Amino acid sequence: MTTSIVTGGAGFIGSHLCDRLLELDHRVVCVDNLCTGNRQNVAHLEGNARFTFRESDVRLPLHWTEPVDYIFHLASPASPVAYFQIPVETATVNAVGTWEMLKLAQRTGARFLLTSTSEIYGDPLQHPQTESYWGNVSSIGPRSCYDEGKRFAEALTMSYHRANGLDVRIVRIFNTYGPRSDPNDGRMVPNFIKQSLQGRPLTVFGDGSQTRSLCYVDDLVDGLMGVMFAASGNGEAINLGNPDEHTILEYAELIKELTGSSSEIVMEPAREEEPMRRKPDITKAKVRLGWVPGTNLREGLTETVNWFRALLAQPGSVSLAGGVE
Repeated sequence: MTTSIVTGGAGFIGSHLCDRLLELDHRVVCVDNLCTGNRQNVAHLEGNARFTFRESDVRLPLHWTEPVDYIFHLASPASPVAYFQIPVETATVNAVGTWEMLKLAQRTGARFLLTSTSEIYGDPLQHPQTESYWGNVSSIGPRSCYDEGKRFAEALTMSYHRANGLDVRIVRIFNTYGPRSDPNDGRMVPNFIKQSLQGRPLTVFGDGSQTRSLCYVDDLVDGLMGVMFAASGNGEAINLGNPDEHTILEYAELIKELTGSSSEIVMEPAREEEPMRRKPDITKAKVRLGWVPGTNLREGLTETVNWFRALLAQPGSVSLAGGVE
């Protein structure tokens, strides 16, 4: 039986990846310390004999002696709200945690996939961003725990590839949305949906002209599996995201429409070092994998709104959180 380890498997993207791997009859080992993950995201898998949950910090050695075929390394806080609160943990999970998972891959002969981020491009001077772009990142700024943490994780992954011949793949994930996203992580889609459904003002930082390109989580998971299971791609980085670019204000208006909300949109001071534009060049993914995101923005946002509506209807539902990413 094929065995896949998914670190950060109780997180937003990781839990969807666990679902899909189980559909492919993999044995799935979900590793998460629940720092930003949520056990409820994988609660529906607990009765599956091919699913194992290990509450563990990936910065510590994972004592796993059985065969492993694939390691998907997703463990890391991924939103400014999270990594501003725990910057040291964010930096070290991407440094030490990646090292531990690479050592495990080396011991077991597993293929290793690192989920990096579009944040390694910083506030980009190139638009759209290609994999060959080196980025515009501050190594000492407030976002550096995440940005530079991921850049180091990429460097360490490639060092293992060159020094040890390890089969590695690096995916740079652009903004992703969908059901199970953390309602309190401060990112754009969860905030706007939650604020709209609760009749609160939609908070936009800056003038709203910043752009983002949103990829639905199902499409992103398709891409992750495509990269991991492809015969080619060893030792390479690849962008995964949706190049359909819109301003923050356009997203706010669309989410107001889809929720039927009469909430006003209010402007707050711009946040420090927030990227002004973000759009992936996915030519490499198209050519190498035949991958393109297929979910229409309205369709994906409608599914996400429905999930949040059900969540907020539950007793003791989540409170309002601020911030937009």
